[in-house]
Amino acid sequence: MPNQPVTMPTPSGQPGGAAVSPGREGGASVMEKAPERLRKPSPRYRVLLHNDPVNTMEYVVTTLRQVVPSLSEQDAIAVMLEAHNTGVGLVIVCDLEPAEFYCETLKAKGLTSTIEPEG
Repeated sequence: MPNQPVTMPTPSGQPGGAAVSPGREGGASVMEKAPERLRKPSPRYRVLLHNDPVNTMEYVVTTLRQVVPSLSEQDAIAVMLEAHNTGVGLVIVCDLEPAEFYCETLKAKGLTSTIEPEG
């Protein structure tokens, strides 16, 4: 009866333990653990606000805070000033789906926004 699985006794001496193939080294059970999967972080995207000469600074700050609730008043002012002074301001870095949502919502409110991959 070669190549038949052998049932190893349980610690209590009763049959019904793990089945072991006889061809393995020493006849002992080799427990194979599935390799741990490393979660690759999802790519991050930068939501950018571009300067425009149409909207008031107050409107831009208010709109930023409405669209991106995690921005404080000071952060929204800093983004607005960065866009005003340099032409573009970094609003937030996040996953693609929220980045697209923020960008499209800012556009719908009359602001100029784009997204780009981080890095």
